[in-house]
Amino acid sequence: MKLILGSASPRRKELLAQLGIVPDAILPPDIDEDPRKAELPRPYAERLAREKALAVASDPDDVVICADTTVALGRRILGKPANAGEAAAFLTALGGRRHQVITAVAVRRGAQVLTRTSESVVKMKRLSDAELNAYLASGEWQGKAGGYGIQGLAGGFIPWISGSFTGIMGLPVAETAAMLTAVGYPVWRQA
Repeated sequence: MKLILGSASPRRKELLAQLGIVPDAILPPDIDEDPRKAELPRPYAERLAREKALAVASDPDDVVICADTTVALGRRILGKPANAGEAAAFLTALGGRRHQVITAVAVRRGAQVLTRTSESVVKMKRLSDAELNAYLASGEWQGKAGGYGIQGLAGGFIPWISGSFTGIMGLPVAETAAMLTAVGYPVWRQA
């Protein structure tokens, strides 16, 4: 049995390492991540996690883990910004408000697909022009839903969360461990 991480995210690999797990392979799937018309954030994240897990080539006994993290401001999905201007718009919109971070995880073994969703609430402070410009110049916004990663410099902008810190980072560790155990992967053997 091989464990395949269907994600190029170094954060997800690090979070699996918290469980003592080193993936046997990293195979990020290439799927269309555009939201469907009028698609809400939670169903969107859940659909993408499931589609990613189904798109990863694997043997019947292999275990595949895929996830999708979405930042939601009300019903609005804030994906990965295309450029610094869009990142600035996202961070400005999030400033001084609470928003949701939704991470859906799919674990597949053969035809069996399990999914779990972690929802957290995050409050980001209003950023000064100097803070915003420094963060944009750092490049940390690139490839991150909502234009920020809580584990980096943006952690200094977040005075309050309710939910799963690892879920906000991109892979809720407790939920992932439970699903791996449910499909027969020996989570604690390597820890």
